[in-house]
Amino acid sequence: MSEKNTNSNRREFLTGRVLKNAIEQTGENLADYLSEATEEFAAPAGGATVRLSTHAMATEFAVVMNPGPSQQMTHASDALDLLHNLEQLMTVYRTDSAMSLVNTQAAECPVAVDSQLFDILDLARQICLETEGGFDPSAGPLIALWRECRQQGRIPSQQEIDVCLTHTGIGHFQFDPDAKTIQYRTSENELNLGGIGKGYALDVAGEFLTEQELESWLFYGGFSSILAKGTHNQLPGWPIGIKNPLFTSQRLGTILLQNNALSTSGSSVQHFRHNGKRYGHILDPRTGWPVAELLSVTVIAPTAALADALSTAFYVIGIEKALEYCDNHTEVGTILIPAPTQGRKLSPVIRGIPNEFLFLDRDQLLSQ
Repeated sequence: MSEKNTNSNRREFLTGRVLKNAIEQTGENLADYLSEATEEFAAPAGGATVRLSTHAMATEFAVVMNPGPSQQMTHASDALDLLHNLEQLMTVYRTDSAMSLVNTQAAECPVAVDSQLFDILDLARQICLETEGGFDPSAGPLIALWRECRQQGRIPSQQEIDVCLTHTGIGHFQFDPDAKTIQYRTSENELNLGGIGKGYALDVAGEFLTEQELESWLFYGGFSSILAKGTHNQLPGWPIGIKNPLFTSQRLGTILLQNNALSTSGSSVQHFRHNGKRYGHILDPRTGWPVAELLSVTVIAPTAALADALSTAFYVIGIEKALEYCDNHTEVGTILIPAPTQGRKLSPVIRGIPNEFLFLDRDQLLSQ
């Protein structure tokens, strides 16, 4: 966002023209993603909030806060402004972005990378290694291939996938943490932060709010990436609704989120059919084909970047490997929902989330 636009938005905000539309007194329904108490099961309910939002990274970002001093809205506005600078840093959809310039130049020689961009790329590299390639920031060629084939009404051939696989994998990229440089093996290589960028942006903006001494808030990007701090409505956290992946208009449960991040991945919404077969949008970067073992994955983690990347990785690597990861990283919790073997009731696999913070509608679950 340009300085001119930023200042203009700030003036509108301070004079109330934006404020009228930005604040929502939502009662027991904080937003579409937040829970609403029902008689079927004793889920915690949300209370009154104020909200300020912006559009960045092709989605809506918003800060939700408990009603309080007007100064907190100014801080929230400043935090939202940070997102536009981060988008210019990380996006691959602008030719003049820092990430695009790295992709263009790094095959020729080691490229010095902005320290903030290097840090998030290096984090993505580490998560890729820890999840054995379940999350892979180099999978862009595969994603582009499937997108093109979908537009053409076909699925890619194995030969096309194999060609892409020769250009993907984190081993194609040489990171130098001391010099903060990256070099690519070939010009066909690329890095893409689409699976972790929104979460990282939430972490940076959330850190800013913490520096401004805001004690309680919820920050979301889209409806799949959420970062929360403090408490709400006399609850030990913020109530976040979990959708039933089979019937997305139904709420499967509620989780209380405090000083943690949450991310959900699944293919119940984004998918397509070809010759009667259903293909989800989440690819296994190791094989180049969509994965289908799980209906959805929800991850709770200390940072939104980690939660974002792991929700994708767990969806790819499956239940056994996901649980193994949580056992080795006790700060991470997950809800894994496989497709039911019969009927429409679900059997979630849960690890690392205390019962007192999770409220599920037992009528939608298969009796254990």
